[in-house]
Amino acid sequence: MTSALQRSAAQPPTAPPAPATAGRARRSGSYINLMYIPAIVLFAVFVLYPLIQGIGLAFTNWDGYSPDKKFVGLDNFARLFTDTTFLTALRNTLLYGFGCTVLQQILGLALALALDGGGRLRTGARAIIYLPVLVSPVVMGMMYSFLFQYDRGALNDILVSIGVPRVAWLSSGAGAVAIIILINTLQFVGLSMVIYLAGLQSIGTEVYEAAEIDGARGWKLLTTITIPLLRASFISSMIINLIGGLKLFDVIQVLTGGGPGYASHSVSTLIGRTYFGQQAAGYASAMGVALFILIALVSVFLVARMDRSGRDA
Repeated sequence: MTSALQRSAAQPPTAPPAPATAGRARRSGSYINLMYIPAIVLFAVFVLYPLIQGIGLAFTNWDGYSPDKKFVGLDNFARLFTDTTFLTALRNTLLYGFGCTVLQQILGLALALALDGGGRLRTGARAIIYLPVLVSPVVMGMMYSFLFQYDRGALNDILVSIGVPRVAWLSSGAGAVAIIILINTLQFVGLSMVIYLAGLQSIGTEVYEAAEIDGARGWKLLTTITIPLLRASFISSMIINLIGGLKLFDVIQVLTGGGPGYASHSVSTLIGRTYFGQQAAGYASAMGVALFILIALVSVFLVARMDRSGRDA
């Protein structure tokens, strides 16, 4: 028995067999990576390739139809700084982006605070407020055009019925821009509300209980506890709303067509008018590149703020 023990001790220890699941895990990871290929191909075909083509066209005088195109360098971009129509559209784009975003944050937060909690009434109200988000902006534009038309608009019919003269709601650039901001805000305020509701429901009740013990009530509780803890929700909502406002197209095209004149155009609608109406594809591409740079800069800034907010939290 002693010799058997000695032989056993003399034998070198053997390594445990590699788990059979390791190979399967590697193969599974490879299969998962293959799933990215369709998305990458679609992105390359429908986003990356048109983007590169658009940037290339911005340096030409192509009319959009002729096979001939001439390289003009930075002439199209230089023209942007002196084109009053483009500068008006750029101003309107900033108004649409920041105006809609500010209103959506204020109304969205107010609705979220009012409708936070359970109950059928609150649930139904949240669903009704969110419903316009699911509607196409083209449909929303058509609905509101029936409301604000001068001759047959529902709003003017109501005014006439009570003895008030008709109002030309969309006859001035400032009025048209204000109404477009209002329409876009009312359509997408439900999205901001949902984002803020998610943020409110992630705040633990113990935080409020501790603040109330310290004497925080009402407005002080809102400003010192709730709003600071909603910073990530605030930035997320701002990113979505601001990008949507900066590239606003559908409602403007349906409601005013950029009018009166060019007074309510955004850069997006002006690109379409320049490309198809003026047959200046090269110049329209330069506008598109400028809009892309604007949205990219805003997005990078807000994402950086959100990342910093996450680290601070």
